[in-house]
Amino acid sequence: MRIDPPLEQRRQEAARAVAIIMDGNGRWAVEHGLTVAEGHRAGTRALRRTVEGGIELGVRSLVVYAFSTENWARPPEEVDDLMAIFDETIERELPDLAEQGVRTRFIGRRDRAPAELRERMASLEEETARNDRLSLWIAFDYGGRAEIIEAARRLAASGVPSEEIDENRFAASLYAPEMPDPDVLIRTSGELRISNFLLWQLAYAELVFVDKLWPDFDESDLRAALEAYASRRRRFGGR
Repeated sequence: MRIDPPLEQRRQEAARAVAIIMDGNGRWAVEHGLTVAEGHRAGTRALRRTVEGGIELGVRSLVVYAFSTENWARPPEEVDDLMAIFDETIERELPDLAEQGVRTRFIGRRDRAPAELRERMASLEEETARNDRLSLWIAFDYGGRAEIIEAARRLAASGVPSEEIDENRFAASLYAPEMPDPDVLIRTSGELRISNFLLWQLAYAELVFVDKLWPDFDESDLRAALEAYASRRRRFGGR
């Protein structure tokens, strides 16, 4: 008979690569009688809490869905606010995380972002390149289908014969081939879908859905999600 190790031991062994769909900022703002922009700002504070909680819980890689390719379709004033909030977050929130050993990188497109924001992204990546306590990947102007299409185009342009294309070669053509595949995906706000996020990388991830809206998410919620993950047995298609 197989005897599982204690839950805390399993969590510490397993909870290394985490993905989060940070959903619910707008609904949280409505519930609190605030503007949508204020909801997004509350979401940035939740991100900081979650990263700090991840450090304490032994997470090594955390990838968060910050802005999707579809989000450009939102009202122009909301998109403008989001660009300004990203800029504020890089200036005010992420440097403190860098001091705690967090390395920040951005995945997705950047050509549609304001020039000043692109410069801040590049500067933060350069400034945190030597940090190794936790890798924070921020998916900005990101779509899973777009990433897969772009990888296929890179392979076609490189002239690789079709018979030589396998999973490893394809994965090496993704936006961030060095990013580990998430063990678990957490989505807040009670929605039960992955919304075009990391379609390739989430192939065998466990899914944990949390009813809380993102601005209310904290370390205790992260711990509970990781414990839910640790209680499961991943089979990767086996028995």
